[in-house]
Amino acid sequence: MPGWKTALKKSFPHTLPVLTGYLVLGLAYGVLLRLRGFGVGWALFLSGGLFAGSLQFVALGLMTTVFDPVGAFLLAFMVNARHLFYGVSMLKPFEDAGRCKPFLIFALSDETFSILCSTPPPEGLAPKQFYFWVSLLDYLYWVGGSVLGSLAGGFIPFDTRGMDFALTALFVVSFLNHLEKAAVKLPMVIGLLSAVTCLLLFGAERFMLPALGLILALFILLRRPLIKMGGDEIQ
Repeated sequence: MPGWKTALKKSFPHTLPVLTGYLVLGLAYGVLLRLRGFGVGWALFLSGGLFAGSLQFVALGLMTTVFDPVGAFLLAFMVNARHLFYGVSMLKPFEDAGRCKPFLIFALSDETFSILCSTPPPEGLAPKQFYFWVSLLDYLYWVGGSVLGSLAGGFIPFDTRGMDFALTALFVVSFLNHLEKAAVKLPMVIGLLSAVTCLLLFGAERFMLPALGLILALFILLRRPLIKMGGDEIQ
């Protein structure tokens, strides 16, 4: 097994799309925090402690209104419930992560999950080394972007509209890459059709949880034929 520095060098290129997206969104978040009256310490505390991009943007409103613990809990659960599905699918890959496992669980964001699922560890690297460095780098990108945005927000006005498309492009490329390499493409077709169906039925703001539930239900119903088609790849 190569050293951790070598593993860092081999893992870093796979995180470059996330670097682009996280720095832009992190800068925007830091600027918004500054405009709401929260300084650099808050940016470091919230991004480093929560590490939940979409929830952090939502929390900006919660931080400036009357505190409602029940409402805040329900809102946080709804926004981040998709991570329940991510976590279940990563139980097996993280099984042998050892002391890295708690951090891998904490740092499992949408983009990190996308990379870990669609990219096999580089040749010669232990999976836990690759998982750790991808997770840590993505985490640092978000925290660093938030802090820089908070620092810059006090005196540099700038417009970040449209630049978050970098993360959308990351998901599209990861999906196409996985679709090309997968021996069994039916699970991805199920996921795509389920997402499109729920998007049409529930709208862009409410489709995520129904889509994840539908995907899970279909996978459970079709588990046996899928396993016969794909063997270990599906399991």
